[in-house]
Amino acid sequence: MESASLILELRATPEEVMRGVEQLHLFCRQHHVEEKAVHALMLSLEEMASNVMNHAYLRDPSQFFRVSIQHAGDRIVVELRDHGPAFDPLQMTDPDPDEDPDDRPEGGWGIQLVRHSMDELQYNREEEENVLRMTKRIQQNSV
Repeated sequence: MESASLILELRATPEEVMRGVEQLHLFCRQHHVEEKAVHALMLSLEEMASNVMNHAYLRDPSQFFRVSIQHAGDRIVVELRDHGPAFDPLQMTDPDPDEDPDDRPEGGWGIQLVRHSMDELQYNREEEENVLRMTKRIQQNSV
């Protein structure tokens, strides 16, 4: 089974979130991941890394979080680790699209997109870190 990984330390800025997404894209291309899966992975990383940046670190550019990307056989696993307050995004309920927008709580659409884009999501609080693992099963394109 082929295995490869990439670890990124990103600052809590929009530019760094996008740098992480671009690095994920390059990693997937190097490993011949099909375009549909690449799009789902990029969208999911952008959404969840933006949540870390905006909510855990309040866009403080002195704060860092780690993104690990692993290709192992038929899956890509993206793991985000941050030192923000404990927060399990998987406990968020999906927003009701039929609810009046004025009555609906803000947010929640990003995690809904991620739930529908990824095959597995797992959250743990490990010591003082939030750890979110997102797994996408893939089919590799032929070289």
